[in-house]
Amino acid sequence: MRLPRILAPRVTASAHCDLPCGVYDPAQARIEAESVKAICEKYQANTDPEFRTRAILIKEQRADLVKHHLWVLWTDYFKPTHFEKYPHLHQLFNEATKLAGAAGAKGATDPTKADELLSKIDEISKIFWETKQA
Repeated sequence: MRLPRILAPRVTASAHCDLPCGVYDPAQARIEAESVKAICEKYQANTDPEFRTRAILIKEQRADLVKHHLWVLWTDYFKPTHFEKYPHLHQLFNEATKLAGAAGAKGATDPTKADELLSKIDEISKIFWETKQA
């Protein structure tokens, strides 16, 4: 069924992301990764087994949130044109999400793993803000 000409849209809108810009921000992943690092540091400084158990549980939840925020950027914000301009972007996201996962900060209590994750998030953030300027 075709709409009558009077009801047909006159202007076509387009956007490079699902919602108007301002919704996506790598700062969300960074905040959670900072929490992971702080928890690792507190874990290392405390020998109480109950505290350490709680710390690990919270750290793992925060690490999952890091992955979630990274995946949203990877799958919803960044588009094919971004991956063409930044050919290493897929690899960067893969490395960052792995560092947030069981093989990285989620599965470790060493703050240096969290530092590695924060470094990857910084690289993603730099590219993100470059694309926002375009």
